[in-house]
Amino acid sequence: MGRLTDLLGQRVYLDTNIVVYAVEGVPEFAPAVRAFLRCVDSEEIHVVTSLLTLAEVLVKPKRDANNALVTAYKEFLSPTASLTLSPISWEVLDSAASIRAERRVKLPDAIHLATCCLEGCSSLLTNDSTLAIQDVCRVVLLSDIAGE
Repeated sequence: MGRLTDLLGQRVYLDTNIVVYAVEGVPEFAPAVRAFLRCVDSEEIHVVTSLLTLAEVLVKPKRDANNALVTAYKEFLSPTASLTLSPISWEVLDSAASIRAERRVKLPDAIHLATCCLEGCSSLLTNDSTLAIQDVCRVVLLSDIAGE
């Protein structure tokens, strides 16, 4: 559970699905995503995501030869004062392997969880409820924020 106001002044990790909602606009979550992004734009929230996110979101637009969407994702994920794009380092991969050894989680999710922890994020914002049960870091579901 979480509220948008609980994230103010924090470093928040963005899961890939949140980036998709932000760039492609999923109507069900559009108001919550817009409210969250206003806080990011005003630097009330600092967001972090992994370079893995870029690789994940570009697959479908590249497959579909949708260059406009490729550009939109690259622009959205360009580092700014309020967005850090974290590299996949040896330390991240080692931590991800430990997470996978202890829990039933796919490698991409383990990389996201490890990066969230290593980047000192207070929360991971996602709409994937399976991440909430991993007990690695505090997970905030977008659906909870959308229900505020």
